[in-house]
Amino acid sequence: MECIISKEALLQPLQLVTGVVERRQTLPILSNALIVVSEDKLSITGTDLEVELVAWGTPQSVVTTGAVTTPARKLMDICRSLPDEAVIQLKLEENRLLVKSGRSRYRLSLLPVDDFPQTEQKSSDIEFPLAQSALKNLIDSISFAMAQQDVRFYLNGLLMEVGENRIRTVATDGHRLALCNGELVEGDVSGPITQVIIPRKGAVELSRLLNDSDAVANVTMGANFVRVGTDDFLFSSKLVDGKFPDYQNVIPTGGDKELIAERRLLKDSFVRASILSSDKFHGVRLYLSDQLLKLKANNPEQEEAEEDIEVDYSGDAVEIGFNVTYMIDVMNTLSSDKIRITLSGPDNGVIIEREDNPDALYVVMPMKI
Repeated sequence: MECIISKEALLQPLQLVTGVVERRQTLPILSNALIVVSEDKLSITGTDLEVELVAWGTPQSVVTTGAVTTPARKLMDICRSLPDEAVIQLKLEENRLLVKSGRSRYRLSLLPVDDFPQTEQKSSDIEFPLAQSALKNLIDSISFAMAQQDVRFYLNGLLMEVGENRIRTVATDGHRLALCNGELVEGDVSGPITQVIIPRKGAVELSRLLNDSDAVANVTMGANFVRVGTDDFLFSSKLVDGKFPDYQNVIPTGGDKELIAERRLLKDSFVRASILSSDKFHGVRLYLSDQLLKLKANNPEQEEAEEDIEVDYSGDAVEIGFNVTYMIDVMNTLSSDKIRITLSGPDNGVIIEREDNPDALYVVMPMKI
């Protein structure tokens, strides 16, 4: 194997792939990237056995084709440290990878290509195209609500629900729920609803790879995998083998109290009140009355915070407590100037939405303070 490639053409796919490669692996081969040079293309693959990523670069010239596996992060660090206009030679030499640029030479260790895990090309059930910006929004709008290392393993990821020409993502950690809807106009998605659970790392990694453009991402869903392909990469992830909770039952119904508030004003008030909330429970109490929302927080040191906020509300007075961190997370995710909060009483969760766009919905459960 031998090729000549520019720094930019090599570094870009390396940076994409290295995000998947863990720094500490139980299997040495998983710290390596698989580099395959064909007649007109160079592909780089990284995997942790749960998530696999393939990215491509275009060599300036190919002397001989072939494949090697070499430490991913070391190669990336070498490539990154070279001058911007550098041209790099990659060559298999005496069972090591020679990386040469100008007067610089590096020789990296190799492991057998046959030891590198190969992903099975399984048949898919559903395929559809979606703008990268739309798919990224579906993930970013709800990812903060995914559980982390929960014993209920099916919560450590996000639900992707496809069918009836729409797509929906849902995440919950048992205390809050986030839901985002999108529309599908192409692909085999007119049939019944299909649900898959993408693991947390896969969801986070996919969001990192996607951009905010209208460039197409082709999504493929199977019984135990999801795959997303673009012009720059091919992402694959195993699915969580479990049943996601019936999230429809978590969404409160019959809320008869509704307020409209400035998102930035409400967020800033929550942030300030959180400073004097309990470090253990992060509780804040809301007192809602005619055109006024009062926030109160205190801690075991007998310190108190109180905020008054003008809101658009004319219903009955309500008193309810929340984990202020959960409320701040929702405010950070929403991008609208104004938000709508729907509630029914102190014992039921509240629904938070953008006033101008109900595609995303957030449920935060109350807490006793």
